[in-house]
Amino acid sequence: MIRLFPIILLLSGCTSLSIMNQQTSISVGPRPMFLIDQMEDGQLKTQLRGCQNKILEHQAFSIAHRGAPLMFPEHGFSSYQAAHTMGAGKQECDVTFTKDGELVCRHSQCDLHQTTDVLLRPELAKQCYQPFVPANESQPAQANCCTSDFTLKQLKQLCIKMDGYNSSAVTAEEFVKGTPSWRTDLFQTCEQIVTHKESIKLFSEWDVDMVPELKTPQVEMPFSLNKETAFTQQRYAQKLVNEYKEAKINPEKVWLQSFDLKDIRYWLKNEPEFAKQAVYLDGRYVDPQFDENKPSTWQPSMKQLKELGLHYIAPPLWVLMKEEGNEIVPSEYAIHAKQAGLKLIAWTLERSNNMEQGGGWYYQTIQNKVNSQGDIFVVLDVLARQVGVHAVFSDWPATTTYYANCMLNQHSL
Repeated sequence: MIRLFPIILLLSGCTSLSIMNQQTSISVGPRPMFLIDQMEDGQLKTQLRGCQNKILEHQAFSIAHRGAPLMFPEHGFSSYQAAHTMGAGKQECDVTFTKDGELVCRHSQCDLHQTTDVLLRPELAKQCYQPFVPANESQPAQANCCTSDFTLKQLKQLCIKMDGYNSSAVTAEEFVKGTPSWRTDLFQTCEQIVTHKESIKLFSEWDVDMVPELKTPQVEMPFSLNKETAFTQQRYAQKLVNEYKEAKINPEKVWLQSFDLKDIRYWLKNEPEFAKQAVYLDGRYVDPQFDENKPSTWQPSMKQLKELGLHYIAPPLWVLMKEEGNEIVPSEYAIHAKQAGLKLIAWTLERSNNMEQGGGWYYQTIQNKVNSQGDIFVVLDVLARQVGVHAVFSDWPATTTYYANCMLNQHSL
């Protein structure tokens, strides 16, 4: 039968690499079977249920999106450990920089007010770009705290927490208590922010692939580290790669990511070995004219992306699918990308709280076909076997790991 999580380990609130560095057997917990139970009867449900006694392996198809942030504070050691326990074959560190030019794992340069307790530390909170402002009758509560407001030593004093904030707060204590109701604070302890170097060490000891995203700066670049040193976008992109070189990581284990094609071009020109599997996080959908089923609205075109030397692109889930009659089928985007020779990675599964009402933003092109949590596996099956994606990001990698072990004939790690 499927093994449950090693609960003592996951509840321990580990805060050091030495505790976390150990080989972990795969256990996906109860969620995959819970989702299967929610599915309509049919062949897919029968096939998935038939794998419940299968011995599971880590799967390259299963990418941990910032660890396991459905229930664990993202980019924390325990979050990464949970994702590893769930069999993620690739682990992500969203990379941004500190005031003194060190690289850390955060989903945004300016997210500290909602992912840490910085506002509860007066001496540090006053350094925030926008210190806390309480809500009033005319506006919600505000705060904006960036990694670049602090040195690495200062950031290491903070406790990470579940992503969220209370926009109605009149005190900082109220503001930080904003975890969405469909997530949990159960696994929230006082863990430190993880540096990029620490993530490399952890992932390399687990022998999983590393998926760093160079986050778009939210400060003006070049950023002044001191009077003599300007941190340019190019230095930022290079520093990320240099930290893998310093750790002697095989480039084949690294999947560089960016929403900015300038970063991709820089890596292709200056770090061709690391750029062989660089991933363009496709933000073309933000163009008001973009239509996933009209190639004329995609700028640049799939052919132009391929001609850059790019091999992988990663759009959100909804861009890859459409409704056709009673079915979910690949979109024209998915078809044309593959025709151009581009491989696809999808984001992000298990990040929606309203699957019973169409799934929200991530499922916007197939909302009429999404009406239960069990449809997560239906969508995943379309992505894997019809669209033919290389891998899928998930906020709870147990789901993608279970599916890959059960349904895909591919090599595990």
